[in-house]
Amino acid sequence: MLELRPVCENCAKLLPSDSLEAFICSFECTFCEDCVRSVLQNVCPNCGGGFERRPIRPSGKLHRFPALLERHIKPVDLEKFQGLLLSNRDVPPQSR
Repeated sequence: MLELRPVCENCAKLLPSDSLEAFICSFECTFCEDCVRSVLQNVCPNCGGGFERRPIRPSGKLHRFPALLERHIKPVDLEKFQGLLLSNRDVPPQSR
C-alpha cells in the first residue's frame, strides 16, 4: 500500500492525500508537480527513475489506511544532482 507522504521532499509543499499535484517514483519518493517538472525534469534525485502522478486513495479507505503524518524533507542538492540529471533527463524512464 502506498505511504501517501504528506509533503514534497524538496520544497515541503503540502501534498494531502487527495492532491493532484503529488508525484511519486517507483520507490515512493514524493515531490510536487512544480519540482518534478522544473527542478527535477522527471528524474528522481534518489533513484534516477521517472515520476507518475500519485493515485488518490478513496476517502472511505483513509480511516482504515491513513496517509502518513511524518514529513520527509530532503531538499535536492542541485550540484550533486547534475550528473544524474544530465545522464537521465533525455532517456525515457522505461529505458533507464
